[in-house]
Amino acid sequence: MQQEAARRSNRDRTEATRADLIAAARKLFTEKSYAETGTPEIVAAAGVTRGALYHHFADKQALFAAVVEQEATAVAEEIERASPPSLDARDALMAGSDAYLTAMRAPGRTRLLLLDGPAVLGRAAMDAIDNRHGNRSLREGLVAAMRAQTMTRLPAEALTALLASAFDRAALAIEAGASAQDYRAVLTALIDGLFPHQAPRPARTR
Repeated sequence: MQQEAARRSNRDRTEATRADLIAAARKLFTEKSYAETGTPEIVAAAGVTRGALYHHFADKQALFAAVVEQEATAVAEEIERASPPSLDARDALMAGSDAYLTAMRAPGRTRLLLLDGPAVLGRAAMDAIDNRHGNRSLREGLVAAMRAQTMTRLPAEALTALLASAFDRAALAIEAGASAQDYRAVLTALIDGLFPHQAPRPARTR
């Protein structure tokens, strides 16, 4: 039992160190940018050694990827909470799009996921992260709606990619000071257009 407790204690410390590194890196990456942040700053902010950093991550880019993965997970969780199975397909899409825009207003998130992420990791790596999280939920919702014949049948991959791009563009514009109400109105119209047999509903104004 003592050995098991020791292993658990070591595992907990390891996980705590990794979490501290990710939290410190996120703060610095959003405050200064990835390019302007050095690993000495990260380990100092996390209160760990350089050896601890390289025990958990191969390099700064790998640490950045972990930060991005964590942010993408958080956004996907917000979307899934806002669009439970009890909602019909269109309402789930609308609720999910609204949750996405809200989640992306977390300080630094648009920079991490939409600007520095593709620049640092490359488009293919970012697409893979997106497809594990928010895009996966979006695609599943679209496919379910098409199978239920409540939505216009379209190529699922292309539709997912284009809708996700629209959501991303809206998040960037809102971050830059554009009207959230205007972008929500347009996204609502886009989603309504996928459901030609249902009466359009008023755009959200939150």
